[in-house]
Amino acid sequence: MKVLMINGSPHEHGCTYTALHEVEKKLAEHGIASEIFWIGSKPVPQCIACRKCSETGRCIFDDSVNSIHERIGEFDAMVVGSPVYYASASAQVCAFLDRLFFSGGNDLAGMFGASVVSCRRGGASAAFDRLNKYFLIASMNVVSSQYWNQVHGNTPEEVMQDLEGLQTMRTLGENLAYLLKCREAGKANGVPEPEYEKGIATNFVR
Repeated sequence: MKVLMINGSPHEHGCTYTALHEVEKKLAEHGIASEIFWIGSKPVPQCIACRKCSETGRCIFDDSVNSIHERIGEFDAMVVGSPVYYASASAQVCAFLDRLFFSGGNDLAGMFGASVVSCRRGGASAAFDRLNKYFLIASMNVVSSQYWNQVHGNTPEEVMQDLEGLQTMRTLGENLAYLLKCREAGKANGVPEPEYEKGIATNFVR
């Protein structure tokens, strides 16, 4: 079992990383591997709705979105982390996820998904909601915690003082580990994976 963690902050080892690392440590206690992927500090191209990915299975912008898509079979779950910018996730991580889910959403179905956000004070729940919508549209199983998955602080050192936020991250890791183990136990006992119908798109204006 392995969990992909996407760090959507331009700061590689900042507050968002601190939150993800707390989840990572809890998963490690259960013997579950994880990998934190940092999207970087450079601009991430946004989806331009060219729909070339429907023909090739790859985004026309050949960057880390495609490399992560190619590796998605290695992972059983995805945890996305982002700082809060104007009550939303970072532009970089939204652009990254827009393209990943549009070009490779079918390959994400059935995975476990969770998001964590880091803020100074407010806007966390709106950003949290924004990220969770990616999982909900892709037939992923959203993992909960004891509160909305958020930490507070201007620096990693301040985040480490947010005891409730850190506990929320550990509870998320605990719940994710439990569900991953349940899936493995189900497979071992013949419980089949979900079978999905071909998608139906209904337009309201004809």
